[in-house]
Amino acid sequence: MDAQNNIDTSYPLPAIDDGFVAESQSNPVREKSFRFALMIVGLCRELQADREYVISKQLMRSGTSIGANIEEAVSAESRKDFLHKMNLSLKEARESLYWLRLLDASDIETKQSLHEYLAIADELVRLLVSITRKISRS
Repeated sequence: MDAQNNIDTSYPLPAIDDGFVAESQSNPVREKSFRFALMIVGLCRELQADREYVISKQLMRSGTSIGANIEEAVSAESRKDFLHKMNLSLKEARESLYWLRLLDASDIETKQSLHEYLAIADELVRLLVSITRKISRS
């Protein structure tokens, strides 16, 4: 258990390539979405080990899709394509927030507090709303 973040770190997560970190530092939403996806993978592993498959499958799909769509946006072919990919990321972030809220409100036990997950998902939604609004206006 990571005492600082109250997150179970007993699941082996892949190391993040230093090149990715250096490249992402100029793109905070890219870095945050990648770190969030890693956290979601660990949480979903825990849920599946406890035989909770429905929510874990939905959360795994939406929680990892945020960063995948942001990665596609980085290589967008046009401004319109970039906005479309970022809007997809926003939708997936909102869906992830929904599944996390549902999980938190249900009687499904998790070894770790979901507050950190909820806070990061909310932060991603706020960042993506800001980005999509700014791009839409210009």
